[in-house]
Amino acid sequence: MTRRAFIPRPRRPIAAVVRPRLEPVLLAVTAAALAAGGIARLAGAGPLSDLFWALGALSAVVPAVVWVLAALRRGHAGVDLIAVLALGGTLAVHEYLAGALIAFMLATGRTLEAAAQRRASHDLRALLEHAPRSARRRTGAEVATVPLADVAPGDLLVVGPGEVVPVDGRVESAAAVLDESVLTGESLQVERDRGETVRSGAVNASGAFDLRATATEQDSTYAGIVRLARQAGAESAPVVRLADRYAAWFLPLSLAVAGLAWLISGSAVRAVAVLVVATPCPLLLAAPVAVVSGLSRASRLGVVIRDGGALENLGRARTLLLDKTGTLTGGRPRVVDVAAAPDVHPTEVLRLAASLDQYSPHVLARAIVDAALERGLALSVPSGVTEEPGRGATGTVDGHRVFIGRTDPVDARPAWAGAVDNRALLDGAAVAWLTVDGDPAGAVLLRDPVRHDAPRTLRHLRTAGIGRLLMLTGDRAASAREVAAVLGLDDVRAELDPADKVAAVRAERERAVTVMVGDGVNDAPALAAADVGVAMGARGSTASSEAADIVLTTDRVDRLADAVVIAQRARRIAVQSALGGMLLSLAAMAAAAVGLLPPAVGALLQEGIDVAVIVNALRALRGGPAARPALTPAAEALVHRFAAEHDDLQDVLESVRDTADRLSDSPGPEALAAVEETHRLLTERLLPHEYAEEHELYPALAPTLGGPEATATMSRAHTEIERLSRRVATHLGLARADGGLSPEQLDDLRSCLYGLNTVLRLHFAQEEENYFSLAP
Repeated sequence: MTRRAFIPRPRRPIAAVVRPRLEPVLLAVTAAALAAGGIARLAGAGPLSDLFWALGALSAVVPAVVWVLAALRRGHAGVDLIAVLALGGTLAVHEYLAGALIAFMLATGRTLEAAAQRRASHDLRALLEHAPRSARRRTGAEVATVPLADVAPGDLLVVGPGEVVPVDGRVESAAAVLDESVLTGESLQVERDRGETVRSGAVNASGAFDLRATATEQDSTYAGIVRLARQAGAESAPVVRLADRYAAWFLPLSLAVAGLAWLISGSAVRAVAVLVVATPCPLLLAAPVAVVSGLSRASRLGVVIRDGGALENLGRARTLLLDKTGTLTGGRPRVVDVAAAPDVHPTEVLRLAASLDQYSPHVLARAIVDAALERGLALSVPSGVTEEPGRGATGTVDGHRVFIGRTDPVDARPAWAGAVDNRALLDGAAVAWLTVDGDPAGAVLLRDPVRHDAPRTLRHLRTAGIGRLLMLTGDRAASAREVAAVLGLDDVRAELDPADKVAAVRAERERAVTVMVGDGVNDAPALAAADVGVAMGARGSTASSEAADIVLTTDRVDRLADAVVIAQRARRIAVQSALGGMLLSLAAMAAAAVGLLPPAVGALLQEGIDVAVIVNALRALRGGPAARPALTPAAEALVHRFAAEHDDLQDVLESVRDTADRLSDSPGPEALAAVEETHRLLTERLLPHEYAEEHELYPALAPTLGGPEATATMSRAHTEIERLSRRVATHLGLARADGGLSPEQLDDLRSCLYGLNTVLRLHFAQEEENYFSLAP
């Protein structure tokens, strides 16, 4: 059998296996005993009713003792200890009805708690599924498959296309193109040249390459991630239930009052009466009801919280750590700009690139094709397509030989290409160059953009009491800092590996209750190490979901702000119910201590207290502020319509900027033709869109956002867009009258076009963040 470097998955504790079956059974037994005893008492069969009630009390004694012992092994005595003492006392003094009521309340509380603990697995199954089990070792001309445990440093391995790198090593053959998203979380593929190091867990995205092993299976990166995740999960302190925290002082106080009542009166019945009304039903019932209500409300919003402890911790959290890619950004690259040579239109650049990339599996190719389809471009069918991994694709499109991909730097690049390089550097974007028949024709710039709902989410999180927001990412520092600046984060840690993320989480946990949000396999150890781990489960990895306490099942980070508000409200209501119930219990204890409440009457009074605190706890099912205003169906439909129009209008924005660039390069007849085409696009497509937003979308959103004043600043942007468009039209009229653009016009016309481009991009971004993010 192949020896593996991974620690075997720990077996679930017996209590975790038994509990889901035991507690509903115990609830059914105690309820049946209580009801049967009541029927027998009404029928005049007193001894039979006592028998039923005694059996109900006895059925709860053994499970309660087991729960108490389990709590004592963890180092604390919880609310169950008071219930055990009360059960024993009622049986000793033959107060069987009180015992049956206590048993029923104990079973009810435990069943509610078990319902809250839906899933507590940290087995990181996806990590193990991704891990390689064997390697192909080359010996001379022979390649043989061997168990991974047999690989030693110095062995020459072959990694085929799509295979996982089995151990850490160095590239021995030609350059390798790798998908390292499992390790870094970044969706863009990377190229490793001959002699460069490669970490296990990366996926070969190119052709086969030779790898010289530099580590064994146990010492390689991927095995370390698994061990790190297990260690982080094991080191996480167990959650102390809110009820148990209150029981720490309520328990000794109850025992002291019962003891004093017995000592002063000499009556054991009086002491039992104190214990009966001291049975912490507000803790056994009210807190779980409020927590389960919070879990239920969160689940309706697409937030799955594994247990009540996670919800309680989320309600107390003050620090939030976020991964970048897939959490604050969309997790996949998108086209952000298209540049074109002076004699080519940007739309044609995108169309040719997408036509060739239709059959490529590369992540950038998919983004280019998606952008073209979103803009409604008609793609051609390419022929003779070949793809060189790590470089790009070549083929024939509409009779032209077309290439799209990475090109080697050359000294004699045209001026427009140098401007693209500078823009890509400043924007942190990847560039796919397009050549047509061997000549540079344009470039497509791609970047993983910030989620539209991220800024709103972070603002609401700060409002909810999250005082510190940090980004932890494996991405480059420049890209990370740009995202952090846009979102107003307190700090950013870039170029981190999984171990670095765990160290950062542990450091923050020393200061406050900490939440970690991520979506990749590389985030799993950090999620396990945090007080609360939150996984983006809609498109994230299974490993992150397995290691997390909370899973967002929809691809919207704003659900996290909703979850925080719900958790805080549920916890606040749980505290109110528990404290209110305990105060009433303390008053009843005082009455029982002086002999005013016999045990059975005390049990019935305790039932009344329970009803009151449960009704209060059920408030957690509704109410509370929402992090996202609710749209009417008509407004939501308009949001989707105008969001789609934003995608369709990207070529207009590119045309505005491209025309301004052409005025700088060669202000001749071609530049005038570009101005005329841009003016046509503004008149026929952009301005009607802005007019429709002003007169249809904004009035529909105003009631949700608090009135017309909420959209006033955006309306001012519409006015500025129209003013700049009229100014361009005026320049065009002057040029037509004079037979061309005069030198005196160029500066102001360029200023108008660049200004219009800036205003439009800012205006689109603001609408997408403030308005479009409201719709699911």
